[in-house]
Amino acid sequence: MLDMDFDFHGSEPGTQFLEDLIYESAEAIRPSEALTVSQAAEKYRYINNPGSFVGQWSNDTTPYLVEPQDELTNRLYESVVFVGPAQCGKTDMFLNYLTYTVMCDPADLSLIQTVQASARDFSIARVDRLHMHTPCVGERCIVDNVYDKQYRSGMILRMQWPTPNELSGKPIPRLWLTDLDRMETNIGGEGTPFGMAKARATSYKQYGKVIAESSPGHPILDPQWSKKTPHEAPPCEGILALYNAGDRRRYYWRCISCQNAFEPHWNLISYPNTADPLEAGEAAVMGCPHCGQIYTHDENSDNPGKSGMNQLYEKGGHARWVKEGQFWVPETGLLTGTPRRAVSASFWLMGVAAAFNNWRQLVTDFVSAEKEWEDTFKEETLKTVVNTKLGMPYLPKAQATARLADQLKSRAKNYGQRVVPHGVRFLIATVDVQNNRFEVQITGVGLDDLWIIDRFKVQYSKRRDPDRAEQLKPISPGAHPEDWRHLLYEVMEKTYPLVDDPDKHMAIFHTFCDSAGETGFTANAYDFYRWLRLGYDDAVSDEVRQLYPWKPGFESRFQLTKGEPTPSAPRVRLGWPDAQRKDRKASARGEVPVLFINTNAVKNHVDAVLDRTDPGGRINFPDWLPLWFYKELTVETKNKEGKWENISGHRNESWDLLVYCFAGLLHHVVGWEHIRWDEPPDWAAEWPVNSMVFSISGAETPFTEQEDAFSDLEALGEMMN
Repeated sequence: MLDMDFDFHGSEPGTQFLEDLIYESAEAIRPSEALTVSQAAEKYRYINNPGSFVGQWSNDTTPYLVEPQDELTNRLYESVVFVGPAQCGKTDMFLNYLTYTVMCDPADLSLIQTVQASARDFSIARVDRLHMHTPCVGERCIVDNVYDKQYRSGMILRMQWPTPNELSGKPIPRLWLTDLDRMETNIGGEGTPFGMAKARATSYKQYGKVIAESSPGHPILDPQWSKKTPHEAPPCEGILALYNAGDRRRYYWRCISCQNAFEPHWNLISYPNTADPLEAGEAAVMGCPHCGQIYTHDENSDNPGKSGMNQLYEKGGHARWVKEGQFWVPETGLLTGTPRRAVSASFWLMGVAAAFNNWRQLVTDFVSAEKEWEDTFKEETLKTVVNTKLGMPYLPKAQATARLADQLKSRAKNYGQRVVPHGVRFLIATVDVQNNRFEVQITGVGLDDLWIIDRFKVQYSKRRDPDRAEQLKPISPGAHPEDWRHLLYEVMEKTYPLVDDPDKHMAIFHTFCDSAGETGFTANAYDFYRWLRLGYDDAVSDEVRQLYPWKPGFESRFQLTKGEPTPSAPRVRLGWPDAQRKDRKASARGEVPVLFINTNAVKNHVDAVLDRTDPGGRINFPDWLPLWFYKELTVETKNKEGKWENISGHRNESWDLLVYCFAGLLHHVVGWEHIRWDEPPDWAAEWPVNSMVFSISGAETPFTEQEDAFSDLEALGEMMN
């Protein structure tokens, strides 16, 4: 036992050392102070920003941060995710959490900045100033380095950056990732920053916490996305993906007029359409989507302004966070419904509600950025405004389209399922060749309008799996030439009942099929056409003939197509691309006609037709087609050079099949634009005299042998002229 005077005010040697030792030991074992993060901030943190604000932290300045901060201590959640614009206080949320951790509940805390230089700047400009202006925090710091600081309780604050070494170190209970969407999505090939951070906190179980905050920075992955729930975010990498995985809270205002709740969103901001960005900004207002009540940024006699609307409902204000699945009842002000359950508390605040964003400046910046894009086609400034100021994900202009899948689907009508409606004079089949299937669309054609009749897949061959005799193998157009013959049996021979007479069917007049694609597609497509025309030679076995029976007369109902590489080429032209073959088929060179399509020109036409909603040139959709059909119609967009692109890489077969259809209508055999409807050909006549319409109970069918349409090339040339 030490024989020493413990009078801390004495002057015995070692007294001051012992005083510090006992004080620091007591700090280390001090129980947590029962405060939330927001309460601790108001009690302890002092702000000293001359010219902006000087004084004790007040939650009334950024009331929307109270709930996200308080969830940082909720052990029901493994993580907290906050999506918000610049100028909303995200950085202060971390400093408040640091204040709480030092003063109330010590535990090691790691701040992950975007790069090492940002970590250094944050340490000097923000943490050191917190120590200076909030003395109760600063005096507890006993080791003060740039990238790590230690406090009397033993807790350590580390300023780090996203590298494999920094994010795969020893376990740590609390990790904060700031500006997540400006970090690499895959750190050294080892995973996402958030995923690696969670791995470091895992051993602490419910005591561990990972926090991520950022404004959106990654583009929308699906330009035709439509939300399935009110709070769902568009598909994006980064912070919005984490938000979607959480309980999805949005900040709502309760209208002072109608009492209905709505989210203060950029879409509700209105301003005059003027070339002067300042004039537009000065007139910016927001309207309640329910009753039209007008709100201005600043308080006036008619409304409390943005700051007033932001105050929490629990404290007599007009705002609160609402989880996915909840509904804010106008009459009672209570929340009802079943909230979405998740292990992450996720929040998304829109830029128009951010405390330090002025609506006038938001509109001015947005209008200026839009004008810059219109003048220069450069959209970097516009993307920055949308991401960091509006707090929203950005859809690149090259992917944007005014046409949405939901809008097309809303035009669908009930004209029967897989039947021929009134107005259809003939049927066109179009085929898109995929690696393991044929995608098929049947279109009805009338005097001016088109009708989608059917959409289906040809998926299975007649080849059996050797290990499972009852199982048929998938179609393989590139590897198995015989699989193409299914187009005859499952497409070209297909018929559809007339809408008012099930006994009467209409046969398909012509089939157009893409011939280009993966290895083997083109050669097998040509062989299929030859088979349609010539059938089998004597060497083919009876077994094959029975398995794939040939039927004469169908070659004139089938046309291969291919994209035209020359931009200035006509919309369609007929050619014989195999005319230079020098293989075993040399004796039959130039026998396979191919319809070359100027795809960009035809796509322009299809695009215009899809916008048509009135009779006389529109496309009609049946109401039984699912949403994916319409999404496939809206995937491709024009770039600034005017060329159609599928940037997202999503499926677009519905679009391609329509393009083949319109190209087919220009084909000389069809000649839709030149049909004299007062004296149409028999295959395009009225139903009672239409050669493609027949009774399924009778003996006659339209599938009779016809003269080879391409046997006389000289006659064909005259016909095309």
